[in-house]
Amino acid sequence: MGSFLTNSSVGKKLVMSVTGCFLVLFLIFHMSMNIVAIISPEGYNMICAFLGANWYALVGTVVLAAGVAIHFIFALILTINNYRARGSQRYAVTVKEKGVDWASKNMLALGWIILCGLGLHLFNFWAKMQLVEILGGHENSLGLSPVDGAALIQYTFSQWYYVVLYLIWLFALWFHLTHGVWSMFQTVGWANNIWYPRLKCIANIVATILFLGFAVVVVFYFFQQFCPLCA
Repeated sequence: MGSFLTNSSVGKKLVMSVTGCFLVLFLIFHMSMNIVAIISPEGYNMICAFLGANWYALVGTVVLAAGVAIHFIFALILTINNYRARGSQRYAVTVKEKGVDWASKNMLALGWIILCGLGLHLFNFWAKMQLVEILGGHENSLGLSPVDGAALIQYTFSQWYYVVLYLIWLFALWFHLTHGVWSMFQTVGWANNIWYPRLKCIANIVATILFLGFAVVVVFYFFQQFCPLCA
């Protein structure tokens, strides 16, 4: 079984699908959590305090990091193998729509943008929250409590350049998910001529909901500084 997952193309795609599904579920949870910051900053901080540096949050962080690493490494291996086998045709699919899907041709490039965005996100939030708690600190480099996530969001997205960078990141994530979500189903054999358009529709809906859910928090906190009554 282990050799099938690591040595065969189908096995690698299955690993990609499983880790991708896990990461999409995490994104849905993270998006829902972020929206709480708009509805109730106090409630959001309660969630941050509940997670924090507790053992279950640390285990979750390690599992999540492993999921991201495995997903990206297998994507890189598959892309290299596809280049060698088919030249510039990077992702082989069993069913193709009319024209060429841009996201399907640029999944690795989108992946690099998403990975860079993840690094920025870890710098802006994880390093100033959970990492501070792990190291035993009571305030981060901004002088904020590591569980005051709402204040950290407010500070971060009051900077226009972070707003621009995060929106670029989220656009890349949207494109990545429009192909990745339906590709997960294709790997397990669901993408026939009947289900292909349905799965594409589901992928677009999921990607759009996630994009809007994350982006609304970024935009809301950016414009909040110009509207004192919204604070």
